[in-house]
Amino acid sequence: MSNRILLVEDDQSFGAVLKDYLTINNFEVTLAVDGEQGLKEFTENEFDICIFDVMMPKKDGFSLAEDVKKIDKNTPIIFLTARNMREDILKGYQLGADDYITKPFDTELLLYKIKAILQRSSTLENEEQEQFKISNIFFDSMLRQLRVGDNEYKLSPKENELLKLLCLHRNDFMPRDLALRKIWKKENYFTARSMDVYIAKLRKLLKDDEGLEIINVHGEGFRLLVKN
Repeated sequence: MSNRILLVEDDQSFGAVLKDYLTINNFEVTLAVDGEQGLKEFTENEFDICIFDVMMPKKDGFSLAEDVKKIDKNTPIIFLTARNMREDILKGYQLGADDYITKPFDTELLLYKIKAILQRSSTLENEEQEQFKISNIFFDSMLRQLRVGDNEYKLSPKENELLKLLCLHRNDFMPRDLALRKIWKKENYFTARSMDVYIAKLRKLLKDDEGLEIINVHGEGFRLLVKN
């Protein structure tokens, strides 16, 4: 059964194109052209995720998100906006947004983010998993031990947490901001560079397994690709 998306976008041409793109990628999309119509659709139907433009007539995306969260606080929301203002981004996250994307954007990146958010709930259910056998590696996150072929490594705490997140998201998009908030507890330039260093360390540890590769996805996150 396809996941249902509520897309609220007042630019009808852009909204129609985005709806078609998401439909082609196996989502069931309902398009509303203003905040009031969006709220009506949300109250009358069930959706797995919402995508709201911020600047809209009748009811803006932030107000719509507040109303939606009062009805169902667990509904994931992605904001779309032409404005890249820090205050807007902070307000979006304070309202419980799962992501905030500035126009123009790569539709493929949006698709990755949607899939990652939808997967997150199922991933959270599996977070207690401690051991992973993937391709030619065996990873025990409780003991922080990684075996690649005949080689064994003791991981640092951050290497361990980062590899566990990648394993939980294997073959799917792992958002950079998710890892930063979960492992580094903050998201800024310095923690992002630190994360890149740890990704490089993990790539070096996994290089002897040709069936695994950590791929950079548009600079927005990573994917542990299992080739076997």
